[in-house]
Amino acid sequence: MPPAADTADGADVPASPHLLVYPFISSGHIIPLLDLADRLLRRGVRVTALVTPFNQHLLRPLLSDHPSLFHPLVIPAPDVPCLSKNGLIVKVIAMRHHHYPAVVEWFRSHPSPPVAILSDFFLGWTRGLASELGIPRVVFSPSAAFSVSIEFTLWQNVPENGSDDENSTVTFGEVPNSPTYRWWQISRLFRTYKEGDADMEIHRQGWLANAASWGVVFNSFTELERVYIDYMKGRFGPGRVWAVGPLLPPVDDSASATSRGGSSSVPAEEVLKWLDAREERSVVYVCFGSRTALANDQMAALAAALEMSRVHFVWCVREITDGQVLDGHGRMPDGFESRTAGRGLVIRGWAPQVPILRHRAVGGFLTHCGWNSVLEAIGAGVVMLTWPMGADQYTDAKLLVDQLGVAIRACEAPDDAVPDPAELARALAAALDGTRPERGRMEKLSKAAADAVDGGSSDRDLDGFVKSLTELQCGRSHAAAVDGEH
Repeated sequence: MPPAADTADGADVPASPHLLVYPFISSGHIIPLLDLADRLLRRGVRVTALVTPFNQHLLRPLLSDHPSLFHPLVIPAPDVPCLSKNGLIVKVIAMRHHHYPAVVEWFRSHPSPPVAILSDFFLGWTRGLASELGIPRVVFSPSAAFSVSIEFTLWQNVPENGSDDENSTVTFGEVPNSPTYRWWQISRLFRTYKEGDADMEIHRQGWLANAASWGVVFNSFTELERVYIDYMKGRFGPGRVWAVGPLLPPVDDSASATSRGGSSSVPAEEVLKWLDAREERSVVYVCFGSRTALANDQMAALAAALEMSRVHFVWCVREITDGQVLDGHGRMPDGFESRTAGRGLVIRGWAPQVPILRHRAVGGFLTHCGWNSVLEAIGAGVVMLTWPMGADQYTDAKLLVDQLGVAIRACEAPDDAVPDPAELARALAAALDGTRPERGRMEKLSKAAADAVDGGSSDRDLDGFVKSLTELQCGRSHAAAVDGEH
């Protein structure tokens, strides 16, 4: 039996739409979707969030701020025996195996069940679940509309690398600007796809289900990638695409920004105090997300570049096990921290990234170009140095460097490539050069981001999404009234 979550809250507010929010279980996916849930709750939408016990702690702020409208649905997702070596596919299969029947049971016993499911794009199977329940499924994309445009084309048309040449090119002619990529810049999941591979077919079918869903919500904003959002509107139809980002804590909410996603391995106040002692726009922040561990030779090259550049820096290093270190990843070069003492700060584990980027002392950000990091940098107005390593990151880097001109290319090579320390050192210094054109463009884009969520395009799209949910609720209420008359 699934645990009770949201039982009688609909009785006193029958006109308020009820939405089931279903994030994927990794932090980069769940955090922005919960940020969106907060905004929906502030507009009066009743939200039930389906999470596993591992992520339940992330719900505490919403439970505190919205006790009458927000309810958790906590269902474990135990491991399911699976021959796949792909961790993503294993998680998707496990979630479907256990959550599908539990949600059906919960939904059918609920006095006022959701009018729609808003679920992460890795959970394409929920389109079938929504169909069985008789409600629409809306895709939540924690990635850019640009990268989703590429994914849709990849999985619907399945181009092949006939020459087995990693430098062969793929052009996406139907996507605006006809972007072209080297084969090694395509998502690793796609590059390993073989027809008949059951696990990869699960992933492909999930993306096909995304493309066939009722609508899509993007953590993006129109002024950032208008041409790709318009392209998505052409695919889904009018009134079915909503760009509501950037989904970030408010600038005046330092507590939410500091605790966002987890506890820092170094107290936030210590990091901010260290930054307070630095001059404005004099520090480069270095972080490659919560899932990327640099190979030892990449670590050595980056450390050498930081020493050579003489810039002040905060370097967030992924906290990893001894086994992974022995496997050739994550080893800090001997003596590096002592040689850079006073000029650099190394954080091992989770860092308070949003407050760091928003601090006046930070002028550059060396990043893997994960979309959450991109939006956090744009929100803070910090010029990025791009070092993409996989997934949608090469697409994000192309948008930032080639199309928007708000970032500097630091390293663009296969994900195991080792950058030249001297070239990387020059890029680190360039990020702090206030005369570069990227600085001015980023300042304008940052203002556009702030305006979008303060009565602008993203606020209007979010209002439109709530209106669509309310219309679904009214349709259900009308149908119930007609049934009652008969």
